[in-house]
Amino acid sequence: MIIDPLLDFFRGQAVTIPPMDGALRPNTALDEADIVKSCEEPDNIVSVAGKLIYSSGSEIFGMSGDKPIASFDSDITALAVDPSGVIAVGLNAGGIVFHKSKIPPLDGFNCPTALAFDGANDLYICNGSDTHGASEWAADLMQKNASGSLWHVSLDSGERRCLAKNLAFPYGLVVDAANSRVIASEAWRHRLVSISMQGGMPKPILAKLAGYPARITRKSSGGFILCLFAPRNRLIEFVLQEDDYRNAMLDEIDSRYWIAPSLSASRSFLEPLQSGSVKTMGIHKPWSPSRSYGLIVELDNNFLPVTSYHSRANGTRHGITSAIEHEGKIVATSRGGNLILRVTPETGQA
Repeated sequence: MIIDPLLDFFRGQAVTIPPMDGALRPNTALDEADIVKSCEEPDNIVSVAGKLIYSSGSEIFGMSGDKPIASFDSDITALAVDPSGVIAVGLNAGGIVFHKSKIPPLDGFNCPTALAFDGANDLYICNGSDTHGASEWAADLMQKNASGSLWHVSLDSGERRCLAKNLAFPYGLVVDAANSRVIASEAWRHRLVSISMQGGMPKPILAKLAGYPARITRKSSGGFILCLFAPRNRLIEFVLQEDDYRNAMLDEIDSRYWIAPSLSASRSFLEPLQSGSVKTMGIHKPWSPSRSYGLIVELDNNFLPVTSYHSRANGTRHGITSAIEHEGKIVATSRGGNLILRVTPETGQA
């Protein structure tokens, strides 16, 4: 057709992703890290009175023993702890409850992905999506949604304010009260944004990340710890541009086999990306295009990367969704590797 050469101008968009270089240069620090505990899909880790607890499925556990501290009727999607030790718990079924507290549950949040207290009475909430629950994050990405939001709730009065809308799956949250702002990780736009405590347009402060950012926590010595739960790759970016193919994939293919990010490496023969230099001579190459990866990045006070810790394509400690500083080291959840890891800062790539 005569019109095809004209359309080629628009079809020929280059598919590029930022390289992992500089402070993000790959290493094997996560695969060499100490194992604190083996457990089923650990997700969010927080500190209560100096002791670490974490969520796994619908239960909260401590680091010692296998008996849960608390159990709920739905999988847990987010945790936060106030100065008195009250635990806010986001649920996959929707809503937020408070463990061992008389604070009434908060309804109206169908996809709580991250929570953060500012004192005992102010709670900030990332609602990842208006259309999907937190466990359906892959569908939210592949449908190219941007319906997430950031909220402030006064637990004294019950007043709630929406600080920002149309966020592309906000997945991490840290309060910067000194600067009257909240920092959120916007996963599908691969960036961190700053949002005023009074509300307003998000301002990018770290963009063009090489993966999908998850939760972010503050370091005691200054700076932050950021988790990236999966890598970007060119094939997934290409599929996101091809709407007809992408929609057919969503309609016809089991979600386990979508060309989409993953928390862990699949071993199924139906898995995409089995060719394309993933394996050569039967060996899984660490630099191969992978749908899963393990990555923690330390940021300075200006949110610039200074150090990183990796589990590469041929590793198993993927799907890092949460990390926290504890006793001078970084303790992180590898949801894809079913492990809680302790990372020594000196092992990272500076």
